[in-house]
Amino acid sequence: MAGQCDSSSSEKKSSEAMNDVPTFSTENMQNNMKVIYYSRTFMSIIGGVIAGILGFTGFMGFIFYFLVMAITSIGLIAKAKFSVHLYFDSWNRIILDGFMGGLMSFVLFWTFAYDIVHIF
Repeated sequence: MAGQCDSSSSEKKSSEAMNDVPTFSTENMQNNMKVIYYSRTFMSIIGGVIAGILGFTGFMGFIFYFLVMAITSIGLIAKAKFSVHLYFDSWNRIILDGFMGGLMSFVLFWTFAYDIVHIF
């Protein structure tokens, strides 16, 4: 009888360990990553237009980009109700993924808006 109790307790421990392992749906994870990339691209475009209209040049424009991306990350974390591990496999997904990808869009719209407002 002691062997059965020990084996049942080990089975309980192994089933509890299996419950602790997070499982993710691949489709849901891909959809969440699309939302991150789309929102970062959108915010890069909007941030670039705002930086161009405000007349930021040089280093100030890039500081503004990193500020916009930090605000976007905080907004995405707030959208996930600060339970990032329910929607993503790590914090890096929401904080860093797509961070540099929107830089080209930012620079394009930054220079375009700056040229339209301040040169013409």
